[in-house]
Amino acid sequence: MVNRFEKHYTLEEARALLPQVRVWLKRLNTLRHDLERCDKRLRSLMNPGHDVGGDIVNQWIRTLAEMHAVLGEFQRREIQIKDLERGLIDFPAIIGGREVFLCWEQHEEDIEFWHDLDSGYSGRERL
Repeated sequence: MVNRFEKHYTLEEARALLPQVRVWLKRLNTLRHDLERCDKRLRSLMNPGHDVGGDIVNQWIRTLAEMHAVLGEFQRREIQIKDLERGLIDFPAIIGGREVFLCWEQHEEDIEFWHDLDSGYSGRERL
């Protein structure tokens, strides 16, 4: 059987990353809100006769670039963001010889659940 992921986390490895994952999620949510504000402001400037360039466009580009960089931290580690607003994260793992996800939500103190790759949140089971 071919694995879908190259990196598989032990429970200890995933737990060790949680403090950093919390920081990244907080930053991504802040950037997402900043981007929404920029988008709203840009939409109001899209009327004929308005200059759309300048500081707001530069801020929008910087925000997108920073979001891309933070998302890259997850991508490089093959950590899956399933729901950014909820902070729902999956770490690829091997349990019982099967490729699964260790499942964690940002309000949870620790990683206590896992699920099959295709079952998603509804298929969560206690470790």
